[in-house]
Amino acid sequence: MNDTSLSLLARLRGSPESEAWNRLVDLYAPLIRAWLRKYDVQDSDADDLVQEVLLAVSKDLNKFEHGGQPGVFRGWLKAILVNRLRKFWRARDRRPQARGDSDLDARLAQLDDPASELSQIWNRQHDQYVLRQLLALAEPHFAAKTWKAFCRVALDGAPPDVVAEEMGISRNAVIIAKCRVLSMLRQQSEGLIESSSGFFANR
Repeated sequence: MNDTSLSLLARLRGSPESEAWNRLVDLYAPLIRAWLRKYDVQDSDADDLVQEVLLAVSKDLNKFEHGGQPGVFRGWLKAILVNRLRKFWRARDRRPQARGDSDLDARLAQLDDPASELSQIWNRQHDQYVLRQLLALAEPHFAAKTWKAFCRVALDGAPPDVVAEEMGISRNAVIIAKCRVLSMLRQQSEGLIESSSGFFANR
């Protein structure tokens, strides 16, 4: 993982053809594909639609303004996803009435509505998923002992004193390990997961 202090979004703005693009694909392709399946997109079409969504993000990222508001990026990504899904079904003349699925348009409208329950599900799944992906990407960049100490304290909720005794290291070493990993995760997730989300707020 790049140790720069710039977030993924900042690096994408600076060089959209770089490693940052691969990171965006790694982070978001499976999440987007999972939501496409909820809207009846076959696997044979999903790869193309995933690419369309991510290319739209990359193309318009310089116009995107986060403004420090909670949930802006995930809401913007959701709007792009909804737009691409609508275009997909229009292009195939597969309107809900023709498919015998009268609720597809209604479900897309619900996903598009920030106040809907479906939109809240998107928000929760987005943050949980991106955090899991960031954890997986971060692990190889830390020594095994550092990662274990972080996991025991930050993920398992074990007290630092207990972890220190378990691992045969000082309490200070445990706290430093936790802080180092959290610092990287906060950098990488800036603009993607809100710093006030449950994971970061409680650690």
